Amino acid sequence: MKPKLGFFDFTGCEGCQLEVLNFETELVELIQHVDIVNFREAISERGQDYEIAFIDGAITTQSDIDRIKKIREQAKILVAMGACACLGGINCLKNFRPMEENLRIVYGDCAKYYNTIPARPVSAVVPVEYELPGCPINRYEFLKLAKALLLGKKFELPNYPVCVECKKAGNVCVFEKGGFCLGPITRAGCNAICISNGRHCWGCRGLVDDPNTDSEKEILQKYGLTVDDILKQYRLFNGYMEVSK
Repeated sequence: MKPKLGFFDFTGCEGCQLEVLNFETELVELIQHVDIVNFREAISERGQDYEIAFIDGAITTQSDIDRIKKIREQAKILVAMGACACLGGINCLKNFRPMEENLRIVYGDCAKYYNTIPARPVSAVVPVEYELPGCPINRYEFLKLAKALLLGKKFELPNYPVCVECKKAGNVCVFEKGGFCLGPITRAGCNAICISNGRHCWGCRGLVDDPNTDSEKEILQKYGLTVDDILKQYRLFNGYMEVSK
């Protein structure tokens, strides 16, 4: 029997689901070994007999909480997919304002027709077996996890900072160019794609385990920056960590 998969969207842009669909031959190979029974972006069927659930998006309403709990009851394995599902993501920026003010700013006179609660990652509501961080996910990391699940093998995320991948790519440090970067404390696995394309690390993959905060402080001090400077930048994707403490 092929394992049955379901993909479910909550609050987010659904870009992580689109990354899965961006596969060509790899996706054709994968569906030879699994049955996708629920995936709004790809199929019209809505099967509820899935064993593995992939969750895209943050939890931002009471109905989201009720729905994710039902999905958790059905799924043997639940995977949070992307920065919103794993970290709360950009959605958590609203947590720094009163919810009523958020509704007023976004919906104006129609605010009374909507509801909202402080945004949170999936793991803040239900247990999660695996996480695939990033904005969007690295689709090859998704494929690696899918193969590990099919083969019953262990899957682990990289546990070193983006700086390692940056050095492998031969990039000049963003700090050396007068910019700001969260690479020293952010989990690798993206192949330093943002820095390699002339940008900086935004922290969308969350903190690496046991980040070297002393080293980060030394870097900040060297370039005339403060801890407050980095916290303001880190809030973009990781605001839930700040307000939940």
